Amino acid sequence: MTTCGFIPWIDHAQGDGTVVFQDGSSIKADVIMHCTGYLYDFPFLGDDSTITVDDNCVDPLYKHVFPIEVAPDLSFIGVPWKVIPFPLFELQSKWVAGILSGRIKLPSKDEMMEDVKAIYSRLETRGWPKRYTHNFSGGYQFEYDDWLAEQCGHPPIEEWRKLMYAANAKNKAARPERYRDEWDDDGLVALANEDFKKYF
Repeated sequence: MTTCGFIPWIDHAQGDGTVVFQDGSSIKADVIMHCTGYLYDFPFLGDDSTITVDDNCVDPLYKHVFPIEVAPDLSFIGVPWKVIPFPLFELQSKWVAGILSGRIKLPSKDEMMEDVKAIYSRLETRGWPKRYTHNFSGGYQFEYDDWLAEQCGHPPIEEWRKLMYAANAKNKAARPERYRDEWDDDGLVALANEDFKKYF
């Protein structure tokens, strides 16, 4: 059985995939998509979860996806913010699928933890608070997207998308009240249209 929709009254999930609601009823779920908005909170994982949320930092997540102690059995898609969401989510999903199928191998737990520590070190160097752990502003998202694409054998993010994102950021800064109505990236739109022709 597949259930799709926003169900805010989940009490907890059991190891066999059964979801128990606060009224005592339950279902066996194929997929659970928990949309928590901008504050990360996973009460359905229980108090003995191997991850924590501290100052809106989900810890420890290898590449912002896999809780190290239980990888690859649990993964989170869409934790990063200040991103172009759908290409990132697609690449994260392809990476998770590749790992679950055995086509892609995760590094050792020690190596994954070293990667997480490197993220925290980068935050500290920038002087950013812990709550910015999953903030991908400043161009990091494309480095991350391209890393995911390489892992999956997928083409990297198109250059016109990166340029369009940068142009939009400049436009927002220059015209905060009007950037949705006025822009100067018609050349980039033409590149995108040319690229889209391959799908027709």
